[in-house]
Amino acid sequence: MALSDAQIQALARDALQRAAAGDFISAEPVFAEIAEARPNSGQALHLLGQARLKLGRFAEAREPLERAAKFLPRDPSAQINLAGCLSELGAHEEALAALDRAQRLKPGDAAIAHNKGLALDALGRRNEAEHAYDEALSINPRLLPSLAARSALLAARSDWMAALADLDMALTERPGDAQLLMRRGELFLAQGDWLRGLDDYEARLDLPGRWRPDLPRWQGESLSGRLLLYPEQADIDRDDAARDSLMLARGVEATVQCSEKVAEWLEAPTIRRGDSLQGFVAAAPLRSLPRILGWSLRSLPPPQEVRLKAQSGDRVGWFARTGPPAGLAIERDPSRLAACKLAVGGDVPATHLAALMGIPTILLLEPTADWLWGPQSGPSPWYPSLEVLRDASSEALAARLARC
Repeated sequence: MALSDAQIQALARDALQRAAAGDFISAEPVFAEIAEARPNSGQALHLLGQARLKLGRFAEAREPLERAAKFLPRDPSAQINLAGCLSELGAHEEALAALDRAQRLKPGDAAIAHNKGLALDALGRRNEAEHAYDEALSINPRLLPSLAARSALLAARSDWMAALADLDMALTERPGDAQLLMRRGELFLAQGDWLRGLDDYEARLDLPGRWRPDLPRWQGESLSGRLLLYPEQADIDRDDAARDSLMLARGVEATVQCSEKVAEWLEAPTIRRGDSLQGFVAAAPLRSLPRILGWSLRSLPPPQEVRLKAQSGDRVGWFARTGPPAGLAIERDPSRLAACKLAVGGDVPATHLAALMGIPTILLLEPTADWLWGPQSGPSPWYPSLEVLRDASSEALAARLARC
């Protein structure tokens, strides 16, 4: 039965009231009923798409938003919401086209320019993305998302001073913002400036998604009971959690909370996540130890001991994303590392295990490497047997291997 105009108006009032109260779950089916009754109503389609966006149902939001944008060609908000949906779905080229249409309808809008920067950044068009952020900030010099995004681009090309200036500007608007403080700390740390970076980096612990045990946080004081060191990752079986357990559990007598795989390797006492914490009086995240214990890249404690011991062998442990040069006898199983004469890999647990065993190890770092490694290539202070190579070409790596 077709709905009358009066019935549709009543439904619209009801749906808008529900949406205004934040109840998009019950508002969405009402908007869907209106859109079905008036399939050529751009406004009805737009409202339905917005409700589905709020519910995170991006794939379902796309069709009504695309239709709304066609029916409302002079409404910039219809283009903006479509672009947001497309970006969430990874359709960045289409999102960029929608934002171009929105910008023609509403020139001088900082948010549209910023969102164009995000789309261009996602497409790898970084110079154009930076220009879009510049445009957004010329309109609103204190637009926090653009300051943070431009800072990341500037840091990626090692323009540290400009990147820090953007973060400092953002922090004048929002002092104490944990995300901004953490980013500023990471910039200092990536340059090897631990003195200024470590305090800011602690702000990460105030962000959601970090795991922590139900124990007081240790700040370096003397204890009358056991100390727990733990990785912050919610999934303790992830490679980065294992890497932190292998790399950072040093310089203090403590029990390491780690995955079963890592526990098989370490000589130090370990517990699993979920084990009883009876007897423990404090805990510290592994990535806070440099600050708590006053480390620098020139004064690191020696690495911990592992159960596996190096033996003589003729194979090369290979744990890198790139393939090995031809002619090498390769081993990819970390449990057989002890019989390797050399190891090559990215910043993954097997590479750390090889270095802990004292096997000559070459670490291949990408441009976005963890700040823990510092800015330099060459012999690493973390492990006596490890050498860092940054952005090494296949030819450079082959030449380095030839010298081993």
